[in-house]
Amino acid sequence: MVIALSVIHLLIALVLVVIVLLQSGKGADIGAAFGGGSSQTVFGGRGAATFLSKLTLAAAVLFMVSSLILTVWSERRGSSSVITEERVRQTAPAPASPPADAPAPPTSAAGQTPPGQVQPAAK
Repeated sequence: MVIALSVIHLLIALVLVVIVLLQSGKGADIGAAFGGGSSQTVFGGRGAATFLSKLTLAAAVLFMVSSLILTVWSERRGSSSVITEERVRQTAPAPASPPADAPAPPTSAAGQTPPGQVQPAAK
């Protein structure tokens, strides 16, 4: 079902792109602001909605609804992400600590010079 809705979603997206590209741009009307005589105003009334603008609205609504349905269905199916598996691995219990009677490792090695000092050359 998800695959069928994904295909429909893709077709709606393609139809929406085609419809938008078929419409005439409103950018040509901006010339009226700079003295080019035009009967339409730049930011004024639009007039009646054309068939393509109504079709654009319908396709956009269908696209949004199908997007929401796909999102809800993908959340219900569960996640197959690798990140959740990595979290499980990181929260695994740490290896057992060494027994109490075992000698502790030395905190500083004997015979090493502190940083910043030069050891004299051996003869």
